[in-house]
Amino acid sequence: MGRPRAAKKKKTGKPATLQTRPVSGTKQRAKPTRRSPALPPPLTPWTPAEVCEAFARFRRANPEPKGELEHLNPYTLLVAVVLSAQATDAGVNKATRALFAVADTPARMLALGEEKVRDYIKTVGLYRTKARNIIALSAKLLAEFDGEVPHSRAGIESLPGAGRKTANVVLNMAFGERTMAVDTHVFRVANRTGMAPGKTPLEVELGLERVIPNQFMLHAHHWLILHGRYTCLARSPRCKVCLINDLCRWPEKSTEGTRS
Repeated sequence: MGRPRAAKKKKTGKPATLQTRPVSGTKQRAKPTRRSPALPPPLTPWTPAEVCEAFARFRRANPEPKGELEHLNPYTLLVAVVLSAQATDAGVNKATRALFAVADTPARMLALGEEKVRDYIKTVGLYRTKARNIIALSAKLLAEFDGEVPHSRAGIESLPGAGRKTANVVLNMAFGERTMAVDTHVFRVANRTGMAPGKTPLEVELGLERVIPNQFMLHAHHWLILHGRYTCLARSPRCKVCLINDLCRWPEKSTEGTRS
């Protein structure tokens, strides 16, 4: 007689599983767990005395800082700031010198027309959209503001092509208000140094307004812009010649050859 046949096992379709019970005398290997990347420690906030010291140094080095956009009056300043979005001040100045020679008021700009405005500013980025906005804001100034640049943030922001930063620049430079215009340079300096960190330009603006003493606010945004443009560069910041190196909270700053 042959061997009795073993009973057939039903196929379940499930794959074989490994033995989960630990073998005697061996340690069970722990399952790997995912770890979230370590966050950098928060920067130590600046003290009021440190902020005051930083701006006192800026003031001693440059008592009367000036914006680098060339303009003739509040209207041409407004146009220049609108043109400066995603463009350099030097590039804007090169285009506006000839433009403002023939159109330095809303009425003259409107008479010039969009096509000719485009010809004057074609070296500036997004020049087609900007030309359209310049004509539109000029028309709105004539229709709703008697041809004058409004003295309020809301009024300026209502103009085509003008946002909060534009309003803050015009209010500060044309009308002497203590506003904080946050461009890419100010945003970088405020975050890198830890003076007023924020995820958005508005957060940085409000943070700087909270910590900067009123006596420095008139020129504060110019000092920060110039510091970001010429010292606290996006790439390879010039820490060795930085006026506020010893106050800065940036973990990667170079401290060699700086003031003690």
